[in-house]
Amino acid sequence: MDIISVKNLIKKYQDLVAVDGISFTVKKGHCFGFLGPNGAGKTTTIEIMEGIIDATSGVVKYHTDDNKDVNQQIGIQFQSTALQDFLTVKETLNLFAAFYEHTISIEELVKLCDLEAFIDQDNRKLSGGQRQRLLLALALINDPEIVFLDEPTTGLDPKSRRRFWQLIKNIKSANKTIILSTHYMDEAEQLCDEIVIMEKGKIIAQGSPQQLLNDHFKQIFIYLPLDNVEHLVGQNPDWKQLGSEVEITSSNVEKTMKQLINTGASLTGLHIKSANLDDLFLQLTGHSLGD
Repeated sequence: MDIISVKNLIKKYQDLVAVDGISFTVKKGHCFGFLGPNGAGKTTTIEIMEGIIDATSGVVKYHTDDNKDVNQQIGIQFQSTALQDFLTVKETLNLFAAFYEHTISIEELVKLCDLEAFIDQDNRKLSGGQRQRLLLALALINDPEIVFLDEPTTGLDPKSRRRFWQLIKNIKSANKTIILSTHYMDEAEQLCDEIVIMEKGKIIAQGSPQQLLNDHFKQIFIYLPLDNVEHLVGQNPDWKQLGSEVEITSSNVEKTMKQLINTGASLTGLHIKSANLDDLFLQLTGHSLGD
């Protein structure tokens, strides 16, 4: 069942087209991801969906309880949110709870977002990961049906990111719909049921992460140190030198491994990698996400 429908969405800023005629639907209970580099149109699209800015043209329709204000049914974690100084985490939760007609209990929020260890700590003294968990709790405080998370793990260390991923999975398991903007491909693969990849305001790919990878890649990648196979590189047009490594694209790993062994190549340092969303983005755009 679709909970959000977006049709022919366009946003222009004078001569700049930030969002260029995109359409998609979001299913209830899914994590729907927007991927792309900075400037791709992800945040602009989300802000239109949230009602923060108006579209130049196009329609965003919510299929939620018609008897409730949509603003009472969504929660938002912005890229950056100012928190009141000299308040503790618990006092901040109580302050934001006063803004809504219906809220989750503070005790439930503390448990859901793993805030117990710093519930009485001043906002100014929170680490990056603690601050993001508090902001997630504030986005959930009105028990929303739909939760918007705009690049929620930017700037976090790998351990904090993975801890945050588990919180998102816990929230999704409660049948909440999550709209996630990220430029981390591994984050999208971990969390999203469906993604759209954006580039220059357009959607260039859409589907589940695995479906998109299956559609575009039939091979896996084998990597060997260049010193092991340097004498063989020129004889194999499908092999690609990448600095001090050689990348071998193969649709039959067993066959390729036998061929390498038969040539007498050393397999020391060999590693194998399946295609991921970074590889997909590179194939679709001709450049990596970080470029």
